[in-house]
Amino acid sequence: MSVKCSGLSKVYEGGKSGWPALRGISFEIESGEFVAVTGPSGCGKSTLLNIIGLLDEPTCGTYSLNGRDVLKMPDNERSRARRDEIGFVFQSFHLLNRLSAAENVCLPMMYAGMDSAAMRERADELLRRVGLNGKQRKTPLELSGGERQRVAVARCLANSPKLILADEPTGNLDSASSREIMAILSGLNREGITVVMVTHDKELAALAGRNLRLMDGRLDP
Repeated sequence: MSVKCSGLSKVYEGGKSGWPALRGISFEIESGEFVAVTGPSGCGKSTLLNIIGLLDEPTCGTYSLNGRDVLKMPDNERSRARRDEIGFVFQSFHLLNRLSAAENVCLPMMYAGMDSAAMRERADELLRRVGLNGKQRKTPLELSGGERQRVAVARCLANSPKLILADEPTGNLDSASSREIMAILSGLNREGITVVMVTHDKELAALAGRNLRLMDGRLDP
Protein backbone atom coordinates (compact mmCIF):
# COMPACT_ATOMS: atom_id res chain seq x y z
CA MET A 1 0.00 0.00 0.00
CA SER A 2 1.41 3.37 -1.03
CA VAL A 3 1.36 6.68 0.86
CA LYS A 4 1.73 10.12 -0.70
CA CYS A 5 1.70 13.38 1.27
CA SER A 6 2.12 16.87 -0.16
CA GLY A 7 2.43 20.11 1.82
CA LEU A 8 1.19 18.36 4.94
CA SER A 9 0.80 20.64 7.98
CA LYS A 10 -0.77 20.15 11.39
CA VAL A 11 -1.36 22.99 13.83
CA TYR A 12 -2.79 22.28 17.28
CA GLU A 13 -4.80 24.96 19.01
CA GLY A 14 -3.19 26.82 21.89
CA GLY A 15 -1.61 30.20 22.50
CA LYS A 16 -2.02 33.08 20.06
CA SER A 17 -1.18 31.23 16.87
CA GLY A 18 -1.39 27.57 17.85
CA TRP A 19 1.38 24.99 17.95
CA PRO A 20 2.65 23.69 14.59
CA ALA A 21 3.47 19.97 14.82
CA LEU A 22 4.05 19.51 11.08
CA ARG A 23 5.16 22.22 8.68
CA GLY A 24 4.41 21.54 5.02
CA ILE A 25 6.11 18.18 4.54
CA SER A 26 5.98 16.18 1.31
CA PHE A 27 7.06 12.58 0.69
CA GLU A 28 6.04 9.29 -0.91
CA ILE A 29 6.21 5.73 0.38
CA GLU A 30 5.94 3.03 -2.25
CA SER A 31 3.95 -0.12 -1.71
CA GLY A 32 6.10 -2.75 0.00
CA GLU A 33 8.64 -0.34 1.51
CA PHE A 34 9.92 -0.44 5.08
CA VAL A 35 10.39 3.18 6.19
CA ALA A 36 11.63 4.41 9.57
CA VAL A 37 10.56 7.87 10.76
CA THR A 38 13.19 9.30 13.09
CA GLY A 39 13.92 12.54 14.94
CA PRO A 40 13.99 13.98 18.46
CA SER A 41 11.01 14.04 20.82
CA GLY A 42 8.40 16.60 19.84
CA CYS A 43 9.44 16.78 16.19
CA GLY A 44 6.08 15.51 14.87
CA LYS A 45 6.73 11.79 14.37
CA SER A 46 3.65 10.48 16.18
CA THR A 47 1.48 13.22 14.69
CA LEU A 48 2.54 12.12 11.21
CA LEU A 49 1.85 8.47 12.01
CA ASN A 50 -1.63 9.35 13.33
CA ILE A 51 -2.42 11.19 10.10
CA ILE A 52 -1.18 8.31 7.95
CA GLY A 53 -3.25 5.94 10.09
CA LEU A 54 -6.44 8.02 9.67
CA LEU A 55 -6.56 8.74 13.40
CA ASP A 56 -6.10 12.47 12.81
CA GLU A 57 -6.43 14.96 9.96
CA PRO A 58 -3.93 17.54 8.72
CA THR A 59 -4.68 21.24 9.00
CA CYS A 60 -3.72 21.63 5.35
CA GLY A 61 -2.06 19.69 2.55
CA THR A 62 -3.03 16.48 0.77
CA TYR A 63 -2.73 12.81 1.64
CA SER A 64 -3.33 9.91 -0.73
CA LEU A 65 -3.55 6.31 0.48
CA ASN A 66 -3.07 3.87 -2.37
CA GLY A 67 -4.13 6.59 -4.81
CA ARG A 68 -7.26 7.62 -2.85
CA ASP A 69 -7.58 11.18 -1.58
CA VAL A 70 -8.08 10.52 2.11
CA LEU A 71 -9.48 13.96 2.90
CA LYS A 72 -12.29 13.44 0.40
CA MET A 73 -13.28 10.03 1.74
CA PRO A 74 -16.56 9.85 3.70
CA ASP A 75 -16.20 9.04 7.40
CA ASN A 76 -17.53 5.49 6.98
CA GLU A 77 -15.05 4.77 4.19
CA ARG A 78 -12.19 6.13 6.29
CA SER A 79 -13.29 3.92 9.19
CA ARG A 80 -13.36 0.83 6.96
CA ALA A 81 -9.91 1.62 5.58
CA ARG A 82 -8.53 2.09 9.09
CA ARG A 83 -10.12 -1.20 10.22
CA ASP A 84 -9.40 -3.40 7.22
CA GLU A 85 -6.26 -2.02 5.57
CA ILE A 86 -4.09 -0.61 8.38
CA GLY A 87 -2.56 -2.40 11.35
CA PHE A 88 -1.26 -0.51 14.39
CA VAL A 89 1.49 -1.45 16.85
CA PHE A 90 2.04 0.89 19.81
CA GLN A 91 4.85 1.28 22.33
CA SER A 92 2.53 0.61 25.28
CA PHE A 93 0.86 -2.42 23.65
CA HIS A 94 -2.75 -1.19 24.22
CA LEU A 95 -3.96 -4.65 25.22
CA LEU A 96 -6.96 -5.30 27.47
CA ASN A 97 -5.66 -7.00 30.61
CA ARG A 98 -8.96 -8.71 31.40
CA LEU A 99 -8.92 -10.56 28.06
CA SER A 100 -6.71 -13.45 27.01
CA ALA A 101 -4.10 -13.06 24.29
CA ALA A 102 -6.42 -14.76 21.80
CA GLU A 103 -9.36 -12.57 22.81
CA ASN A 104 -7.24 -9.45 22.30
CA VAL A 105 -6.32 -10.63 18.82
CA CYS A 106 -9.99 -11.31 18.07
CA LEU A 107 -11.11 -7.73 18.73
CA PRO A 108 -10.45 -6.27 15.24
CA MET A 109 -12.13 -9.30 13.64
CA MET A 110 -15.14 -8.89 15.91
CA TYR A 111 -15.52 -5.28 14.77
CA ALA A 112 -15.30 -6.52 11.17
CA GLY A 113 -18.19 -8.93 11.79
CA MET A 114 -16.27 -12.20 11.42
CA ASP A 115 -17.81 -15.47 12.59
CA SER A 116 -16.74 -16.37 16.14
CA ALA A 117 -15.31 -19.79 15.25
CA ALA A 118 -13.31 -18.30 12.39
CA MET A 119 -12.05 -15.55 14.73
CA ARG A 120 -10.77 -18.05 17.28
CA GLU A 121 -9.07 -20.14 14.62
CA ARG A 122 -7.34 -17.14 13.06
CA ALA A 123 -6.30 -15.73 16.44
CA ASP A 124 -4.66 -19.04 17.36
CA GLU A 125 -2.94 -19.15 13.96
CA LEU A 126 -1.58 -15.61 14.32
CA LEU A 127 -0.32 -16.19 17.85
CA ARG A 128 1.50 -19.31 16.68
CA ARG A 129 2.97 -17.26 13.86
CA VAL A 130 4.53 -14.76 16.29
CA GLY A 131 5.90 -17.51 18.52
CA LEU A 132 3.23 -17.64 21.22
CA ASN A 133 1.88 -21.14 20.69
CA GLY A 134 0.55 -22.44 23.99
CA LYS A 135 0.00 -18.96 25.41
CA GLN A 136 -3.25 -18.14 23.65
CA ARG A 137 -5.22 -18.27 26.92
CA LYS A 138 -2.76 -16.21 28.97
CA THR A 139 -3.74 -12.65 29.88
CA PRO A 140 -1.31 -9.77 29.20
CA LEU A 141 -0.49 -9.66 32.93
CA GLU A 142 0.85 -13.21 32.65
CA LEU A 143 3.15 -12.36 29.73
CA SER A 144 6.50 -10.59 29.46
CA GLY A 145 6.85 -7.25 27.69
CA GLY A 146 8.18 -8.92 24.56
CA GLU A 147 5.32 -11.41 24.57
CA ARG A 148 2.77 -8.62 24.99
CA GLN A 149 4.20 -6.85 21.97
CA ARG A 150 3.96 -10.10 19.99
CA VAL A 151 0.28 -10.25 20.91
CA ALA A 152 -0.05 -6.65 19.68
CA VAL A 153 1.61 -7.59 16.38
CA ALA A 154 -0.71 -10.59 16.01
CA ARG A 155 -3.69 -8.33 16.69
CA CYS A 156 -2.55 -5.83 14.07
CA LEU A 157 -2.51 -8.67 11.51
CA ALA A 158 -6.03 -9.84 12.33
CA ASN A 159 -7.73 -8.24 9.31
CA SER A 160 -4.80 -8.79 6.91
CA PRO A 161 -3.63 -5.17 6.63
CA LYS A 162 -1.61 -3.90 3.67
CA LEU A 163 0.03 -1.21 5.82
CA ILE A 164 1.51 -1.57 9.33
CA LEU A 165 2.17 1.55 11.41
CA ALA A 166 4.46 0.95 14.38
CA ASP A 167 4.96 3.76 16.91
CA GLU A 168 8.12 3.02 18.95
CA PRO A 169 7.27 -0.72 18.91
CA THR A 170 10.41 -1.62 20.88
CA GLY A 171 10.44 1.36 23.25
CA ASN A 172 9.40 -0.66 26.31
CA LEU A 173 11.42 -3.79 25.48
CA ASP A 174 14.86 -5.14 26.30
CA SER A 175 17.38 -5.59 23.49
CA ALA A 176 16.63 -9.27 22.90
CA SER A 177 12.87 -8.66 22.65
CA SER A 178 13.50 -5.64 20.43
CA ARG A 179 15.42 -7.81 17.97
CA GLU A 180 12.62 -10.36 17.96
CA ILE A 181 9.96 -7.74 17.20
CA MET A 182 12.12 -6.22 14.46
CA ALA A 183 12.61 -9.67 12.93
CA ILE A 184 8.83 -10.15 12.84
CA LEU A 185 8.24 -6.73 11.24
CA SER A 186 11.01 -7.32 8.70
CA GLY A 187 9.50 -10.70 7.83
CA LEU A 188 6.08 -9.17 7.29
CA ASN A 189 7.65 -6.53 5.07
CA ARG A 190 9.32 -9.23 2.97
CA GLU A 191 5.85 -10.65 2.40
CA GLY A 192 4.87 -7.36 0.75
CA ILE A 193 3.30 -5.43 3.63
CA THR A 194 4.27 -1.76 3.77
CA VAL A 195 5.76 -0.90 7.18
CA VAL A 196 6.17 2.61 8.60
CA MET A 197 7.93 2.67 11.96
CA VAL A 198 8.59 5.58 14.31
CA THR A 199 11.74 5.04 16.37
CA HIS A 200 14.38 6.91 18.36
CA ASP A 201 16.81 4.01 17.96
CA LYS A 202 19.35 4.61 15.19
CA GLU A 203 20.31 0.93 15.06
CA LEU A 204 16.70 -0.12 14.53
CA ALA A 205 16.16 2.64 11.97
CA ALA A 206 19.14 1.30 10.02
CA LEU A 207 17.26 -1.98 9.56
CA ALA A 208 14.58 -0.22 7.53
CA GLY A 209 14.97 0.25 3.81
CA ARG A 210 14.76 4.04 4.07
CA ASN A 211 14.68 6.73 6.75
CA LEU A 212 12.62 9.92 6.96
CA ARG A 213 14.07 12.28 9.55
CA LEU A 214 11.87 14.96 11.09
CA MET A 215 13.19 18.07 12.80
CA ASP A 216 10.85 20.74 14.21
CA GLY A 217 7.98 19.46 12.07
CA ARG A 218 9.98 19.52 8.83
CA LEU A 219 11.72 16.79 6.87
CA ASP A 220 15.49 16.96 6.90
CA PRO A 221 16.82 16.95 3.33
